[in-house]
Amino acid sequence: MIIVTRLDRTRFAVNPDLITRVLVSPDTTVHMVDGRVHVIREGLDELVELIVAYRARVLAAASTLTEA
Repeated sequence: MIIVTRLDRTRFAVNPDLITRVLVSPDTTVHMVDGRVHVIREGLDELVELIVAYRARVLAAASTLTEA
């Protein structure tokens, strides 16, 4: 899960595997597979970095499981 921030500054967790697309015009809107749309404070570049870091954590955790 990644943590993002709504425009009212409340934070929530999103599973990045369920994101279908992200639009910026000017607010960042995250479209989910279930049709929900979230407007967030993070910009596109920051959101991509959060997703990359999440996937790196998943891969690191998976590699420790296979080493045993």
